[in-house]
Amino acid sequence: MDSHDTLSFRLADILVKLNNGEKLDPHQLAQEYKVNLRTIQRDLNERLGVLPLQHENGLYRLESFYLGKLTLKDIKNFATLAGVSGLFPKLDADFIRVILDSTINQAYEVKGQFLEDVSQLKPLFEQLQTAILSHKECCFLYKGSKHTVEPYKLIHHHGCWYMAASHNGVLKAYKLALLKNLLTQQQFMPDPLLVAQVSQEESIWFGLEKREVILTVDKKAASHFKRRQLVPAQQVIKELEDGSLIISSHISHDLQMLPIVRYWIPHVRILSPESLRESCMASLKGYIVLTNL
Repeated sequence: MDSHDTLSFRLADILVKLNNGEKLDPHQLAQEYKVNLRTIQRDLNERLGVLPLQHENGLYRLESFYLGKLTLKDIKNFATLAGVSGLFPKLDADFIRVILDSTINQAYEVKGQFLEDVSQLKPLFEQLQTAILSHKECCFLYKGSKHTVEPYKLIHHHGCWYMAASHNGVLKAYKLALLKNLLTQQQFMPDPLLVAQVSQEESIWFGLEKREVILTVDKKAASHFKRRQLVPAQQVIKELEDGSLIISSHISHDLQMLPIVRYWIPHVRILSPESLRESCMASLKGYIVLTNL
């Protein structure tokens, strides 16, 4: 492919190289994948930082005791955690072999993966990982206030990392980039109901009652909504004679819907609830006023 700045292909390929016992030069990798050196350093030091890597004379290699232990299943699991497994029709063993083939993968490229820079958060990730696995309370500063929570899981949502944690018995999401002065405290007993809630919730808006939103999508945008789910819990209620759609969605917070509707204007309109439609109109009017100043 012309550009190798494709996270899924690059990481999987580097994993295979390491698993085969190769010593990797970051400068050579940057040239091979046509990305800058800093990107490769982030791959090796952060994205693949959970592996037992040795760094000697500028080269990276996998510890000898770990060689050959990475399987296609491991690579599939890593792709799932990296949030890229859904990009492909079927991430099975045959397809993984195909995309790792240097000749065949020239037919593939992924664009539009916008991720926050978490290069400075490696120590925090390690602390939280340990706290979650050992079921220890976490104390930290968040937006200027002190919080003591019971951590359950680290979640990647729409390009940003969050911690799902119970605060006074209520499940909440904390953006990792805003956590300061983290300390771990006494152990806690995980609540099975909260564990299930974290697993079942599609978003980070925990503990909020869901409400239905009805949208109209005109025929120019209908094919996009029929091909993939663009709004939470999307269901096509009716396809009209002119090719437009009536769509149902269920959300816990306005921000799950308003940015999507604004992106698809004028092809998408909110039919109900009226309060959400008015909120959308108010934000648009405010924008128009600002641009006319």
